[in-house]
Amino acid sequence: MEFNEKLQHLRKQKGLTQEEIAEKLYVSRTAISKWESGRGYPSIESLKLISEFYSISIDELLSTNEILTIAQRDNEEKSKRRLYLLFGLLDIALLLLLFLPFFASKTDNSIQSVSLLSLSGIQIYLKILYFVFIFGTIITGIMMLLLQNCQNSFWIKYRIKISFSFSIGTVILF
Repeated sequence: MEFNEKLQHLRKQKGLTQEEIAEKLYVSRTAISKWESGRGYPSIESLKLISEFYSISIDELLSTNEILTIAQRDNEEKSKRRLYLLFGLLDIALLLLLFLPFFASKTDNSIQSVSLLSLSGIQIYLKILYFVFIFGTIITGIMMLLLQNCQNSFWIKYRIKISFSFSIGTVILF
């Protein structure tokens, strides 16, 4: 018997609806439906709750292949989260360009190191362009950190592309 069939059998054996079991396991009814139809697997944490609720071991619930699939998917999700966290932090690190003296400014007969905020001698449109790209990258980084658990399909699909585009644009501009 496959995991989805076991899960459905155990639920029916207790006389519960998908809605009732979802409440007890702190997940949505759609998640239960997905698991019971074989279109997905629960996370490791949800598996522990299912195991406790039905008083059955995880080994009895899953076959070896299913355990490996769930563990692999869980590891991939954790790796993606770390990657998004890293991208977000790197994007926010561009804030340093505003305050640290990375730029050269010629005054009289000398050249001084200055921050972007105190940089003079460049066209105003170029300075505005610098600020647009830097703030765009920083805002994207903040959004990457704040929206880690966002399930919006647009955000999921384009977050890395947006971050990468601002970062590349900033590098090319500078």
